[in-house]
Amino acid sequence: MFSFKGNGFEFPFNTRTYIMGILNITPNSFFDGGRYNTIEAAMSRCEQIQAQGADIIDIGANSTNPKAEILTENEELEIIKAFLPLIVKKCLKPVSVDTFYPSVAKFALENGVNIINDVSGRFNPDMAKLIKDYNAGYIVMHNPAFSSSEIADYSQQGGVVNSVNSFFNEMQTRLCDYGVNAESICYDMGIGFSKSHKDNVELIKNMKALKKENRALLCALSCKRVTGIPTSAEGEDRLYPTIAADTLAIAGGADFIRVHHVKEAVLSAKMADEIVR
Repeated sequence: MFSFKGNGFEFPFNTRTYIMGILNITPNSFFDGGRYNTIEAAMSRCEQIQAQGADIIDIGANSTNPKAEILTENEELEIIKAFLPLIVKKCLKPVSVDTFYPSVAKFALENGVNIINDVSGRFNPDMAKLIKDYNAGYIVMHNPAFSSSEIADYSQQGGVVNSVNSFFNEMQTRLCDYGVNAESICYDMGIGFSKSHKDNVELIKNMKALKKENRALLCALSCKRVTGIPTSAEGEDRLYPTIAADTLAIAGGADFIRVHHVKEAVLSAKMADEIVR
C-alpha cells in the first residue's frame, strides 16, 4: 500500500480522508487573518485543532491573500522563530509549515516540523536538499504565475487539468532524481492560484484525472473565492460550499483536505469516506 510518509508521520492511502487544519499566524490572511497572530491565541488554536480531529497542523506566517504584500524571507523567518518552537511543543500531531523560503524551511525542520508546504510552484534545489536531508514531507503546489490574483493561460497546454498533471509529473521526476523519496511528496492542484473560477471548478470536477495510486493528493479550497462566486457566500457562510466541494474532491480521490473549519470537515469527511472508500 502506498503512503505519504516521512520523519514522524505516515498516512496510508485509501483508508480515509486526512484533515489538514489551518493555523494562520498572520494579521492579513484572506479568511481568518488576525485571529491567531499572538502566541497565546496560536497555541490555543493549535490545541483546538487537535481536539477537533485534525491529522496535520499547517502553520502559515506569510499570507497569499491577493491583497496582501508577500513578506521577505527575513520577515517571515522572524515570525516563525517567535511562534514555531512554542507551538510545536503543544502539537501531538505532525506539523507542516507553509513556506517557499529555504531558510524558513530549515529552521522549521530543525525545530520539530515534519512537512513543508510550498506554494511557489517552482523546483528549488535548496529546498529539495532540505527535504531529502531531513526525510521531510513536501507538498508541492501548481502555481505557474506564482500568484493568487494573476490568471495563467492554459489553452496551449491542453487545459488546466493537463497543465496540473504535467507539473505533477515534472516535479516528481525532478525531486526523485535529486534523491527525494517519492512517498514523501504530496501534490496540491493550487485551487485559487494562477487560475480563473472556471479553471478551479474544472479541477474539482476532474479530481480523478489528477489522482494516481502512488501519488498523495491534497485539495486546498477552504473558504476561497471558488466557494463564494456561485453562492454569494461570504465569511463563515463559505463553510457550506466548502463542505460540498471538499466532498466531491474526496469522491474524486483526494487523500487530504486543507480546512479552516476542522470539526465540520472531520465529520463530513467521515460520512463521505463511508460512501466512497
